[in-house]
Amino acid sequence: MKISFLLWLASILPQPAADQVCLASTVYLEARSESQIGQMAVAEVAMRRRESGRWGSTVCDVVRAPGQFALTTMKNSYSLDNPEAWRKAWTVAGRVIDMWALPRDRRHLVVPNADHFILADSASPGWIKGPPLTTIGAHNFYRVN
Repeated sequence: MKISFLLWLASILPQPAADQVCLASTVYLEARSESQIGQMAVAEVAMRRRESGRWGSTVCDVVRAPGQFALTTMKNSYSLDNPEAWRKAWTVAGRVIDMWALPRDRRHLVVPNADHFILADSASPGWIKGPPLTTIGAHNFYRVN
């Protein structure tokens, strides 16, 4: 599957199916080699951003916000060519969306309060102000907003 196909599919599907496509695509692109916990953490950041409303009102809006997630930094011709990793990303996205439907006090979160993440060995962007909340796999998670 190509990113362009997934974005098109998300544009024609009703909610919440469109959000699961967008979130699974993001989990795949950002964390397909991570553990399930690492993938859930990445998905939680997107869901927390949606909940804040600052980056958009749907998951698709959030993960397509310019320069925020891999869906906007990868070429639309990029192929998601690992079916097993896609299946895992799809499952994680569904679980996290279901969890976010619960009241806040009933959610079992992996990275409470994190609204940003970055590869741990990346150059430090200007938004980093202090140590990460946690590191999971290859990603550092931060509370910025």
